[in-house]
Amino acid sequence: MRLHSLYLCYFGLREPLVQTQVLPYLRQLAAGEAQISLLTFEPARENWSAEEVANAHARLAEQGIKWHWLAYHKRPSMMATLYDVLAGARLARRLIRRENVNVLHARAHIPMAMAMLAATASVRLIFDLRGLMAEEYRDAGVWKEGSLPFRVVKRIESAGLRRADQVVVLTRRLRDWLINKGLATTERIEVIPCCVDWERFDAVGLEPEVSTEPARFEVIYAGSLGGLYLVEEMGRFFKAIKERRPNAFLRLLSISPPEQGANQLRQAGLNADDFWIGAVPAAEVPSYLRRASLGISFRKPTFAQIAASPTKIPEYLAAGLPVVSNAGIGDVDSLLESEGVGVIVRDFTAVEFTRAAEVAQALAEDPTVRAHCAAVAQLHFDLQSIGGKGYANVYRRIANLNTQSTTQEAYNQS
Repeated sequence: MRLHSLYLCYFGLREPLVQTQVLPYLRQLAAGEAQISLLTFEPARENWSAEEVANAHARLAEQGIKWHWLAYHKRPSMMATLYDVLAGARLARRLIRRENVNVLHARAHIPMAMAMLAATASVRLIFDLRGLMAEEYRDAGVWKEGSLPFRVVKRIESAGLRRADQVVVLTRRLRDWLINKGLATTERIEVIPCCVDWERFDAVGLEPEVSTEPARFEVIYAGSLGGLYLVEEMGRFFKAIKERRPNAFLRLLSISPPEQGANQLRQAGLNADDFWIGAVPAAEVPSYLRRASLGISFRKPTFAQIAASPTKIPEYLAAGLPVVSNAGIGDVDSLLESEGVGVIVRDFTAVEFTRAAEVAQALAEDPTVRAHCAAVAQLHFDLQSIGGKGYANVYRRIANLNTQSTTQEAYNQS
């Protein structure tokens, strides 16, 4: 019997993350490994019209994906999330009965809670562990360690790792940690980093656009300006670049409030003419990346970062940009250094920033670097050969488990 998987996602369909890191994988699975249904949680601000809902259903159905959605509730935080978990579990249980769903694929902790509540004995569970959620919220200053939300999420994580038939992680470091701690076995874990949809980047190529403006050395950042990301430290590193390249410019692409990042950059000693902060449509991001010389990503290097695979790094590489990252983030250290496509900043000191800026500048000015960065992105982060293949492996192991169970049942009845 072909697998019928319900993918549980605690985001809205229009979220950029869903468009780039969920739907491409589901389309591949629907084409080969399983019948796919998708459950999303839509924020009230999206204000879907009946026509928009119908169009989304039709578009996804053409791709082999049956879409279900529930309303997302934000406040009060704990009670709203609990309500959503129960609603999601109730709908999942109904789909198990009504549509013969036999796999629940949970993207991160909250959907895993839904899956565990909904699952019957015949349903397989996939825990797509997108990171160490409790520790990340603690590190970002959202929760305190030992608080009720922290403890609840850790219990979900522990139970999910025990009950999951397959576990997906973003990094080899997290896989090794789970195995060493006895939290999961090798045959149940698949490492699938955040990958790149090459269709978004092929259209813009690798060569920077010809411009009539004076040439400048642009350093670019794409992502959030708060939480775990270290904007002030990125500003201090940029100052070291600017000391070597007076025409350097820092561009931050973010939907976060611009003033949030501007204050931190001013604290780092930058002037208003040194940087620009703003949001751009997701479809235009590859073009902005292509025009830059370096991509940058600094995160708090805490324990939880063993699980991190920042989406921006493969996207920088796909656009032909060498990457500057601080040490201790997922598998980034070994990748950038072994492949020669970036610089690792070991600590946030003036001496280290100066060293890293010198190396980064030389790398960015290498005429072969753009093609090399793109080739490395293709090798390590291709949506089909890395991401699609990894998820296909997960679903084949699930199918094998079902075959073994069916064989055992037949044997027991004989």
